[in-house]
Amino acid sequence: MKKPALHWQILIAIILAALAGQWSGTQSAVLGVTFYDIYSFIGTLFLNALKMIIVPLIMASIICGISGIGASDNLGRLGLKTLSFYVLSSLLAILTGLLLVNILTPGIIDGQAAGEQLNLSSPDAVAGQLARVEGRGAGDITEVFLRMVPVNVVSAAANGQMLGLIFFSLLFGFFMTRIQGQYSETLVNLWHGIFETMMAITLWVMKFAPIGVFGLVAKTVAATGFAAFQPLLVFFVTVVSALAIHTFLTLPLLLKTIARVHPGRHYKAMFPAMLTAFSTASSSATLPLTIECIEKNAKVSNQVSSFVLPLGATVNMDGTALYECVAAMFIAQAYGLDLNFTTQFSIVLVALLTSIGVAGIPAASLVAITVILGVIGLPLEGIGLLLVTDRVLDMMRTSVNIFSDSCCAVVVAKTEGEEQVLA
Repeated sequence: MKKPALHWQILIAIILAALAGQWSGTQSAVLGVTFYDIYSFIGTLFLNALKMIIVPLIMASIICGISGIGASDNLGRLGLKTLSFYVLSSLLAILTGLLLVNILTPGIIDGQAAGEQLNLSSPDAVAGQLARVEGRGAGDITEVFLRMVPVNVVSAAANGQMLGLIFFSLLFGFFMTRIQGQYSETLVNLWHGIFETMMAITLWVMKFAPIGVFGLVAKTVAATGFAAFQPLLVFFVTVVSALAIHTFLTLPLLLKTIARVHPGRHYKAMFPAMLTAFSTASSSATLPLTIECIEKNAKVSNQVSSFVLPLGATVNMDGTALYECVAAMFIAQAYGLDLNFTTQFSIVLVALLTSIGVAGIPAASLVAITVILGVIGLPLEGIGLLLVTDRVLDMMRTSVNIFSDSCCAVVVAKTEGEEQVLA
C-alpha cells in the first residue's frame, strides 16, 4: 500500500491530535504519566530536532548560494540587476506582511493577547526574556548592525546569535571563490557536501513532522480545547491576504512599470510552474519546469534564465520572507508585546537575510523562523503552533517564490533588450 504524501500525513495527524487532546484533557494518565506530558515530550523532541539543524543548514545554504554568485562570470551587469530585483521584491513582500499583521493583529483576540488560548507560557514565566524584547529603543538600531559582526563566530553560533553567523556566511561564501583555484575548489566541494548532507538530515527530520505535529497540537487542545484555532485562523487569513497582495498587486506593478509587459500574459506563461510549486512546496524541485516555462512560454533567453532562475531558487524567497515576518509578529502579539520600531526593523532585516539561507524544500522556513525568534529574543515554543497551518501556507508561498523568480527573469531580459519576451 502506497504511503500518503507528507501533507496528508500532517493533516491526518492534526485531526487525530485534536480528537486525542479533547478526549484526554490534562489530567488523564496511563501508568502514572499524563497524556499531556506525553504530548509535550513528543512535541519538544521534534522542536529540538529542528533547532539542532539550524546552524549547519543555514551556514551551508548561504555559503553555497553566495559562492555560486561569486563564481559566475555574469556577476557584473546581469548579476547586479538580478540581485537588485530580488532585494526589492523581498523587501516589498516583508513590508506587505508587516503592514497586514499590524492591521489584522492575529495574535490579539477581542482585545486580549491570545497566548493563553494558544497554550503559550504565561508572560510571568518568561518575563525576563520578554522584557528584553520590549525594552529596546530606537537607539538600539545600531546594536542590530553591531551584532552582524560577531567577535567570535563560534560563540555566536553556540549562543544563537544568528545575525552575525549569517553575515559571516555571506562573506565566507563570496571570498571562498576569490582564493587560489585548488583551495577554492576544495572549499566549494566541502560546503556543497555539507549542504547536501544537511538537506538529507532536514528531509529525514521532516519525516517525523506528523508525529511532532500530533504532540504539539494534542498538547494545545488538551490544555485549551479548540480555542486555539481562532487566532490560528486569523493568522492564516493574514498570511494568505499578504501573499495575494504581493502576487496580484506588487509583482504585476513591477512587471508593468519596469518591464512594460502585460502581467496577464505572464500569469498564463507561468501557470504550470506555479501549480507544480504549489503541489510540491519545493522551489528546487520545480526549477526545471520554471526554466521551461520562462523560456518556451515567456520567450526569455537561456542566457538570462540559466543565471536568474537557479540563483532565485537559492536566494530569492519572497513568500517565505513574508511568512517569517508575519509569524514572528503573530507570536509576539500572542505574548502581549507591543513591539517598537527597532524590534520590527530587526524582524524585517533578519527576514530579508534568512530568506537567502532557506533551503528550497518543504517546511524549511520553520528553521528560519527559529532564527528570527532567537534574534529578537522570543521563546521558541510558539513554533509548534505554526505547524498546524504550515503545510498549506508552505504550498502557497512556494508558488509566490517561483512567480517572483520568473518576474525577475522577465524584467532582466527586457532591460537587456530582449524584445520578444511576452510579446
